[in-house]
Amino acid sequence: MADKIRVTVWNEGRHETLDELVAKTYPDGIHGAIGAHLNSQGDIQARSAAIDEPEHGLSDEVLAATDVMTWWGHRAHKEVRDEIVEKVQRRVQEGMGLIVLHSAHFSKIFKALMGTTCQLKWREAGEREVLWVTSPGHPIAKGIGDHFIIPQTEMYGEHFDIPEPNETIFISSFAGGEVFRSGVAWRRGAGKVFYFRPGHETYPIYYQAEVLTVIANAVRWAAPTGAMKIEAPNKPMGWFEQG
Repeated sequence: MADKIRVTVWNEGRHETLDELVAKTYPDGIHGAIGAHLNSQGDIQARSAAIDEPEHGLSDEVLAATDVMTWWGHRAHKEVRDEIVEKVQRRVQEGMGLIVLHSAHFSKIFKALMGTTCQLKWREAGEREVLWVTSPGHPIAKGIGDHFIIPQTEMYGEHFDIPEPNETIFISSFAGGEVFRSGVAWRRGAGKVFYFRPGHETYPIYYQAEVLTVIANAVRWAAPTGAMKIEAPNKPMGWFEQG
């Protein structure tokens, strides 16, 4: 791995061009807000990619030079080409980290890695969310107290149709009474996957310090430690041979 963690910030990028409120909230795009924070960290180097670029911005060269990818999508999940999804999935299994954000719970890549529908309950009501830390001491929660608050956001509620996580770091409670597993992690092959709920496009959530801290922490946690190699021995190990 390079001296800095190489991150590709993938953003669908459609809302910013089609919705005036989103464009005003994120004039440099959602990827711009996330990427700017990551590039302010001394140990991370971030670049962006979007759906309307050739190969969705995810050529073989880009994927080979990516240690961790963040993924935000919403209205154009079906437009992501299956062959690109397969390449990203293969890179995760080889060791690339993947941080799946907010409505990307329904992205092709997340559903492929989870093997479930990834359905959930939702309500776009602009209500308060409290994110509670359920795994104190976890590196993704570094610098966060026992909770933090997002003043206005879209509600996501259980049941969230995902496999049982290897780790649950955050659980959210909402003003309407719902709860949600909002920060959950898995391993897929040699790669690490983290789903983080906050981030509706019409609210300035990707400028909030705690949210950006969690994303940067997740990038460091998900950075590869080495590709997994599985080789069959070409001769008996000899462990049980009699002397």
